[in-house]
Parts: sequence; structure tokens; C-alpha cells
Amino acid sequence: MPGAALAHPHAKLPCFAAMRIESGGQPRLPLAVVGTPPHCPGAGMPVYTEKLPGRAARDRWTSEGPMETFDYVIAGGGTAACILAARLTEDGTTTVCLLEAGPPDSNPYIRIPAGFMKTLYNPAVTWNLTHEPCEGTAGRRVYAGQGRTLGGSSSINGMIYNRGQAADYDGWAQRGNRGWAYADILPYFKRTERRIGPGGEKPGDDRLRGRDGALPVTTTRWQHPLLDAFIAAAVESGVPLNEDYNGADQFGVCRVQSAILLGKRYSTATAFLHPARGRANLSVRTNALVTRITLEGRRATGLIYRRDDGSVASLAARRSVIVSAGALHSPKLLQLSGIGPADLLREHGIAVAHDLPGVGSNLGDHYGARVVARVKNTDSLNNRVKGARLLFEGVKWALGQPSALSNSPGVIHAFCKSDPGLDNPDLNLTFMPASFKAGVLGVLDDVAGMTCAASISRPESTGTVSIDSSNPLAPPILRPNYFSTENDRRRGVIGVKTVRRIFRAAAFRDYLDTETLPGADVRTDEDLLAFLRGNAGSGWHYNGTCKMGPEGDAMAVVNDQLAVRGIDGLHIADASVMPCTPSGNTMAPVMMIAEKAADMLLGKQALPRAEI
Repeated sequence: MPGAALAHPHAKLPCFAAMRIESGGQPRLPLAVVGTPPHCPGAGMPVYTEKLPGRAARDRWTSEGPMETFDYVIAGGGTAACILAARLTEDGTTTVCLLEAGPPDSNPYIRIPAGFMKTLYNPAVTWNLTHEPCEGTAGRRVYAGQGRTLGGSSSINGMIYNRGQAADYDGWAQRGNRGWAYADILPYFKRTERRIGPGGEKPGDDRLRGRDGALPVTTTRWQHPLLDAFIAAAVESGVPLNEDYNGADQFGVCRVQSAILLGKRYSTATAFLHPARGRANLSVRTNALVTRITLEGRRATGLIYRRDDGSVASLAARRSVIVSAGALHSPKLLQLSGIGPADLLREHGIAVAHDLPGVGSNLGDHYGARVVARVKNTDSLNNRVKGARLLFEGVKWALGQPSALSNSPGVIHAFCKSDPGLDNPDLNLTFMPASFKAGVLGVLDDVAGMTCAASISRPESTGTVSIDSSNPLAPPILRPNYFSTENDRRRGVIGVKTVRRIFRAAAFRDYLDTETLPGADVRTDEDLLAFLRGNAGSGWHYNGTCKMGPEGDAMAVVNDQLAVRGIDGLHIADASVMPCTPSGNTMAPVMMIAEKAADMLLGKQALPRAEI
């Protein structure tokens, strides 16, 4: 996720009460302020972590009071969970309780697209995690932010709508996952979205794009000379113009498509959950930290969670427990519940309910660095979001007009090939007309600049997620293992070279002043690899840690119906079930997974395969 326009606050904000939300959940423990590692995005900003209670308190995870029963109970209130809750309760009779560890999505910066810089490091709405050091990060602890509010990461991310490539999903099916080929899942992508053009028209191919979904998908109308220059420079460099990267072919350069309408962010909470708030069969509880899945033998029976006052409660599920806590917290919850690698569970004193070695393995992510340059003969967002000009942009935003505040953090996508002989692009470039100090997000540079992030679309390197103790309040240990394959290292270097070639094209001649990152002294492939290891960051596109796979795959956690192997009444629906990393941002694929999961859970016939 490339940059955005605003600096980062830690403001306390009022609760949102327009929805029928029952408070109860995460204990209000003292907060300890620690420094962000100096090379992480947001360096110098505070990260808040909860002080862990003493041993006596840690052992008190027993339910208090009578147990409530629902047809489905959902652990998590993020991108997938909001769609699941809305779809499962459409009939008015199926009962659902959704438990979200964070607060309601009341932070006003959630609504402003550029305001994601006010929320991305804010512990009130974001899990502030870091990776363990590895060779691929040159020993740095890289920041790992994930949404911790209704809507999850769709409430705090860059809003970019990118399905990936058809080949991604055909690859899932080829791994033995029936019903997950592109022709199978395209109808679910279409059911979610409402593709809208700049003038209200319906762009793209009707066979491929949705027209009536709850999620608006738009292209920014905002204009800036650097945007046109980047597109022209990319074409000049051999990247074709592509009007719709979510259409028949991803290869090419164009403006990004985003979940934004009239300058406002549309999270899955906004588009799906809030319209369902009046249903008597839907209960939504915020500040409700799920600590364990309850089991009777090999069947999941419910969830245990902590309320806002520190008390503990239980819910029972008649049909299924659904884990939808994201690729970092879903495996953590399973492991805390005794489902996972037996040796890991025993190490932390957790009784093994089901030895499932794949829980927490196969962690995928997009990892890349930003090339930053100063510009001349024009301004950039660095100038437009300060002083009186910021006020002017705010007025335009409030009136629903194109504004610097109404954009995704990345405005142009270029999907490129590291080798011209490839059938599909394997590099993802994201451009914005702004620059940040030290090349990281959070603090704008003092002078006009531009930034282009380069990442590998389908990285081979995978890592792990694991618990560090039996304490549900302890953060998971993240070992991403970035750049662990030679092919990833090679393509990472080519990605930076590709950005440099575009920046040095004739179309940028009047605008490029000087490159500040990596800098003119970084020339050789070895130098570029060292730059990547020392400066690259996470795309926050975590996936694969409870992967879907056939019976013969010993590391598969769920089957192609998203049912956990060896445990009845337990399903997972979020990015953790992805068999491998898709060729794009994970938000759109997670929405598709939730749509398909809802139909499978309700026993509905799958939508007809697309004729493409």
C-alpha cells in the first residue's frame, strides 16, 4: 500500500451509536507506549501494546453467566465477517452473533479516504504488530497493521479494488479445490460490486463486472499532471494502456479502482453490515475479544469472549462457529483453542484437541519498496495538504468534488512483467504524486515529490504465524521470511529497475528533479537488493495461514467448503484460507470468499459458472 496525504494522530473519539451494537469485550488494561522500530513504516510514531495481566488473571478464562445460542457465531468483525453477517441473516430467521475485538467504526477519519494515515497506526482501530527480524528485512522489525474495528482492514486500508488475475484462481482449483476456478468465483465478485464510471456510466464488460452490488467501485476523477505523465512514461517504457485491470487482462497501466463513492470510503461495514442493523436476528458486539473456541470432542460448539468490563461470556452455535479474524489472528485463535501443530501447543501448555500442522504456516504477503523522487515545474500532494490549501481541499471533499482527500493512497497501477516472455504480469507498481520522509508512510516530505511502490505480484516466499503463550492477549509471532527464494530476490530488484526506467522516460523529463530513494549511488543489483532488504515494507496483504486444500495435502487446514479438517461445526472465511497469494490487493478476494462462504454455509446452490 503506497502513501497517503496526512500525518498520524492518536485521538480518542466518541462511539458510534447509530447501529444496534452491544458493547462488551476487550479488557481495559493499562497501555504501554513503545517506539516503532526505526526502519518500519511510521518510524518515530508510538505503538501501543497492552500490558499482560499476571498469571492468576491469565488463567481466568471461564465463562460467567448464562450462555446465549445462535445459529452461527462469528469470531471477528472485519472485511469478510461483515458480509457473512449480512448474507446469513437476509432471510430474517437465521440468527447470527458477530464478535469484533475492536470498537465500532466511528472514527471520522475512516470516512475520509486520505484519512487512512490517521488510522493506520492508531491502536484504537488497528492491531499494531511487528514481524520478527529476518534476513529479508536486514534484521528489521517491519510494521504489520491490521484493522481492529467493524469492517476490519476495509475500514483502514487503501481501498484499492483489485481482484488479481484469473490464473490465480485457476491455480487454486488446480491444487484440488473444487469450485474455486475463476469461472466459478467470478459471479461472486460480480455480486459484491457496483462498478461506476466517473460520469455515472457503467464501464467495463458486463460479463466481467458487477452492476448491482452493495460495494461501489469507482475510478477517481481527480486530476494532476504527474498522473498523466506516469501513464505516458509507462506506455513509453513498454507497458500497455489498460482501461480495466479487473477485466479480461491485468497487464498494463491505468488509474486504480477503489471502494470510494463521492469522496467517502465504503468498507464492508458501510456497504453490508450497517444496512442490516435493523434485523432482529443479527447481534453485533464490539469490544468483544474472542479468546477460545469451545469444543465437545471433535465438534466446535461456540466461542468464549471477554467483555469491555473484563468479564467473560460464552456463545453457543447451533450450526457452525465461523472464524473470520484475518490471516494473523485466525490461526492464533485456533492454536489457543488446541487446534494446530501439536508440538507448538504442548510447548505453551495447551491441551491438543486436534493436531493440524498447517495452522499458522504458509503466511503470504506482498513485500516491496518505494522509489521516491523530488519533482520540479509542478506541485504535489506535499503542497496541497498543508495550510490554506488543505482547507480548500477539505471544502471540495465536503462538497463531493474531486479532492486530494478523496483518493486512494495509490492513484495509478502498472502491472508489469519481469520477463517479456511471461504470460501474465508478475510485478505490481503503485504510483502517487507525493513523497514521504525516509520513503515510509506517515510523514510527508517538506518538498514536492512523487513515489512509486514496487512489489512482486505472486511471491514464492512464505512464513509463519504462531502463538507466543497461552495468553489470548499476547500478540502472535509473525515470521514472514521475505525474499527467501532467489526468484523473489531477482524480481524484487527488477521491480525497482522498472520504476527507475519509467521515471527516466521522456514523459517525465519536465518533472523529474532527483531520485532520493534509493538514490543515485545505488547502482548494482547487489546494491539494490541491499536497499530492498533495508527499506522494503509489508503490503499488509497477509494470507494463507489456514489454507484451503484437498485431503491429500497434509498442510491444508480447510477443505473446499471452508470446513476445518477434523473438526465438525467449524468454518473459516477470510484471507487465511487462500492457498497462495493472489496477484493484487487482498480486499476484493476476501469479499469474494465471504460471498461464496455464505452460500455454502446456508446450503445454497453455487451461482452458475461464468461463461467467459
